[in-house]
Amino acid sequence: SILVTGEGNSTTTNLQQGLAKCWATADNNTTLQDTFNISGITDVSTGVSTLAFSNVMNNNLYALTAIGNFGGGTNDLSCISWDQNADLATASSKTYFIASLNGGGTPANQDLERGCYHWHGDLA
Repeated sequence: SILVTGEGNSTTTNLQQGLAKCWATADNNTTLQDTFNISGITDVSTGVSTLAFSNVMNNNLYALTAIGNFGGGTNDLSCISWDQNADLATASSKTYFIASLNGGGTPANQDLERGCYHWHGDLA
């Protein structure tokens, strides 16, 4: 645990608390390209994956951010959603990539060409 003094010596921040505890880059919801503290990925269904942690989180109150692309178009970016009570567990996270459709239409789950994930929180 390292304390870092802020600009002007006004505050200190616990550096350990601010570090990403896990991260991953995955292709096609099935293939991990590079990871930290991720032991595997499971393709659940179209646009839905579960990523397992090598070292578990302390609770399911961690923060998860992710973004991805599909389709190769300029506006083919995807955002993530989840049900925190059901999908964020201490040993894994289930993610749903919802397409932002260009030109209207109903958003739907999309498999990603590449997805990038980051978790912040406390390890057990």
